[in-house]
Amino acid sequence: MKYEDRIEHTSNPTAKRLFELIAEKETNLAIAADVTDPQVLLDLVKATGDEICVLKTHIDVVTDYNSDLIDELVDLKEKHNFLIFEDRKFADIGNTVKLQYSQGVYHIVDWSDITNAHVVPGPGIIEGLREVGMDKGRGLLLLAEMSSAGNLATGKYTQKALEMAEEYSDFVIGFIGMKKLIDDPKFITMTPGVKLGGGGDGLKQQYNTPENAIAGGTDIIIVGRGIYEAEDVKQAAQEYRKAGWDAYLKTI
Repeated sequence: MKYEDRIEHTSNPTAKRLFELIAEKETNLAIAADVTDPQVLLDLVKATGDEICVLKTHIDVVTDYNSDLIDELVDLKEKHNFLIFEDRKFADIGNTVKLQYSQGVYHIVDWSDITNAHVVPGPGIIEGLREVGMDKGRGLLLLAEMSSAGNLATGKYTQKALEMAEEYSDFVIGFIGMKKLIDDPKFITMTPGVKLGGGGDGLKQQYNTPENAIAGGTDIIIVGRGIYEAEDVKQAAQEYRKAGWDAYLKTI
């Protein structure tokens, strides 16, 4: 299905907006901005914002963090028309993740359209995040699969993630996965570890190509080092955007 045709299948406002802007911008590229310097982060977003549908952050790796950084990221989000996905990977009991999501240093729920969680703690983790995220129209991704070699997110674990997503589909908008996991147009799959040429790194990361990821049914390719370590980050983002969108066009 076309991205825009899937809007009517979900009730979640973040999912609706994501399908809409992907179709508007003609990009299914997310950048994983895994950089520690706040100015480097801002410069990266300024250079690539027009090419992406999602900015994926790890805000807790940023040095000298302050709330002004969030204000600037939100301004860039509005200027360039993308969503922010804080890759927090919550993994605790419901009451704890509720506090981690809404309080503390980062107040993630106030600025991040999307976040994600492991399902190891059971459905309470979704309920805790949902209590603070639903009122703000946020969306949650479940970690159904991971891109690192030897990870345990397989088999029964993955199946339980799919079942929980169905149960809480007003708040759960999809999955982190290596391929399409469920034939339901309301759920969005984002695939990490995407790099032109594939390959791997020295820490068990396994790379997938944009073409293979999209052919496997994913909706959004997540690219990190292939862009932010490039000599020209804007040009690299344009190349990944084209590769991802061309692969999508072949599927429809």
